[in-house]
Amino acid sequence: MTDTLSPAQARRMALAAQGFTRARPRSVTAAHIHRLMDRIGVLQIDSVNVFARSHYLPLLSRLGAYDPALLDRVFLSRTTHYVEYLAHEATFIPIDDWPLWRFRMDDFRRRWSSEDSWMSGNARTVQWVQDELRTRGPLRPVDLRADAPRERGTWWDWDDVKLALEHLWRTGDVAISGRRGFERTYALAEQVIPERILLQDIPRDEAIRTLIGRAARSSGVATQSDLADYYRIRDRAAVTQAIADLTASGELLPVRVRGWDRGGRPLPAWRHRDAVLPRRVDAAAVLTPFDPVVWFRDRALRAFDLDYRIEIYVPAEKRRYGYYSLPVLVGDRIVARVDLKADRAASTLQVQSAWWEPQSRPEDAERMAQEIALAASWQGLEHVSVSGWGDAADAVHSALVGGAAASVRRHAHAREQTG
Repeated sequence: MTDTLSPAQARRMALAAQGFTRARPRSVTAAHIHRLMDRIGVLQIDSVNVFARSHYLPLLSRLGAYDPALLDRVFLSRTTHYVEYLAHEATFIPIDDWPLWRFRMDDFRRRWSSEDSWMSGNARTVQWVQDELRTRGPLRPVDLRADAPRERGTWWDWDDVKLALEHLWRTGDVAISGRRGFERTYALAEQVIPERILLQDIPRDEAIRTLIGRAARSSGVATQSDLADYYRIRDRAAVTQAIADLTASGELLPVRVRGWDRGGRPLPAWRHRDAVLPRRVDAAAVLTPFDPVVWFRDRALRAFDLDYRIEIYVPAEKRRYGYYSLPVLVGDRIVARVDLKADRAASTLQVQSAWWEPQSRPEDAERMAQEIALAASWQGLEHVSVSGWGDAADAVHSALVGGAAASVRRHAHAREQTG
């Protein structure tokens, strides 16, 4: 029998799976981060730092204000439980999961094994990089640059060395051993991944089945495309087989979600056997564009009526919502999007634009203002300023003035700003 869920029930189930029904702790510890990672599986990394880099925001969204240095210690220390890999885009993953990605590493290796591939054409560069890492241990690209063998002739090119590092990372020969600031440090995989993990051999079908099961647990309820996108698994046949196997074992349960249709026909969907359906979700949060709740555009539109596209690469005069607008969650609805910028010199969080979504309600302004004030405080900013760009700007400004923000100002927004 296939159960039927309402759209609201599906949203609540999805948000519960992502940790939005848990109370925020008074003080965030490493244990809270580990539990959250167990729930969401991956933490996507992004370099844009207009307000805060993306990987810092999912913790704020779910756990509340915390010391960003704690994230650095948990994810970037040499004794970390985590490592980076392409588990969606570039993400932090549990280091124990390294063998699960062998199939993806092998896919890259096969793709680049032909004589006309970049790896084959730059074999000397690749070998030199590996030899340097083997001899000297973990290195930043700048460390390799300092000792580049320019005397060897025309084969040497700095961009080729950077590409070699990235190719070797994708094939699993190299791992990222940490970061200094935002700059990666690279090492041979055996210098980073414990031997007991590195030697594990997980067959491709088993790895994909495990990952689809985890995607289902982290999603609550999902379609096949949702499950495939969570870990960017492009092998449609393997995903289909994994879903069939997990359904046969009882880990996935078929459901129908009203309104989840395509071409007038219901989309098949599944809920994880451990998924819970809360009576209500009382969360409020500013989300990064790379939060699992909204990172897959089809799912964001289907589940939350959020038609979301990042406008970083859109010319300033053509942007509709702003350079780096962030979805705002209130309850089980995406109610708005705000474009935030940290002006650290002026100790001010600038709300460069604020826009309502169709499912918003007038009372949402207060919850949104509270989260904006929290975001400012979390970043150590003393003031909040709000531009007049966007149909939610006046309501946000009024709610901030009437709330707990230390100082609230209006500012004129220049559409040519790029963050």
